[in-house]
Amino acid sequence: MTPLAAAANENLAQISNYLIYSSMAVYTLAFFAHIAEWTFGSRSKVARTAAALTGAKEAQDAPAVQVRAKGGGTAVLDQPKVVTRSAAGTRDVPDGPGAGGGTVQGDLYGRIAISLTALAFLIEAGGVLARAMSVQRAPWGNMYEFSITFSTVAVGTYLALLALKKNVRWLGLILVTSVLLDLGIAVKILYTDSDQLVPALHSYWLWIHVSTAIFCGAVFYIGAAGAVLYLFRDAYEGRLANGRTAGKFYASVMERLPSAASLDKFSYRINAAVFPLWTFTIIAGAIWAGDAWGRYWNWDPKEVWSFVTWVAYACYLHARATAGWKGRKAAYLALFAFACWIWNYYGVNMFLNGLHSYSGV
Repeated sequence: MTPLAAAANENLAQISNYLIYSSMAVYTLAFFAHIAEWTFGSRSKVARTAAALTGAKEAQDAPAVQVRAKGGGTAVLDQPKVVTRSAAGTRDVPDGPGAGGGTVQGDLYGRIAISLTALAFLIEAGGVLARAMSVQRAPWGNMYEFSITFSTVAVGTYLALLALKKNVRWLGLILVTSVLLDLGIAVKILYTDSDQLVPALHSYWLWIHVSTAIFCGAVFYIGAAGAVLYLFRDAYEGRLANGRTAGKFYASVMERLPSAASLDKFSYRINAAVFPLWTFTIIAGAIWAGDAWGRYWNWDPKEVWSFVTWVAYACYLHARATAGWKGRKAAYLALFAFACWIWNYYGVNMFLNGLHSYSGV
């Protein structure tokens, strides 16, 4: 490499760092905008929703209504049936009004938060691209590069779901918070200077295997976030069903989320949709291992934990499709599966030695 080319690559690496830090600054602004959306959204709207929820069963149990008809007689009108969309065995609870509380002010802050999140996503994506140009390869050679790409894909998936008119704006605050945490760890702990790949990684399979692994992890994260919120919302709905009350702040947050049934379905569909791609990721990794090391399976820690993660998600999907395992049990299993993925990324790379020890830290 000529000195001029080396200087150009160094400049691109510096630009990448600048863009990553700039995206963190914009994500921080988005974080405060999401906080404002939750804080200044109408509480009265939430209170009316809560009253409607708690009064639904009372309305069903109420006696028929008598009204006076023409001619002096009376007519008996049955209570209107409550139309539900939830599965059998679940509570008949509608979705909440969202983080903005269904008000103009809350919606304004929400739209500002989404706009800032989209801007931060574009800046971060530019940082990932500049990093790739600085090393003239796929930017996935170490944990730092993997981390900045992971958060970019996670935010991109969230924005894509919004563009498809999916009801996921409630995920914004959690997503931005975790992205800031991911980027903070990346730049302070995992950062590695731009460098060339180890010989084993010089393959077109890098683009196939690692890109699908990153995408799967980002989508699994969104599914895990839905499972966590499901557990909180389900506990809250159970509290109301048992006649107990909740604190004002807790009730305000919970009532704006989708119902437990919706969150359960959301998490299941997200995980089910990406599971075949995770299966392909493991198969692609095995093929790459055969090309690089002469064996398709070496019982390397990364390979073992990738398979453990696959088994955990397979058990979750099977359990979720079984009527007796819907709900909290399935949610716990989904979170265990994602914990396996997290350990496979951080724990295996940083604490275990193997053929996949490319963390760079």
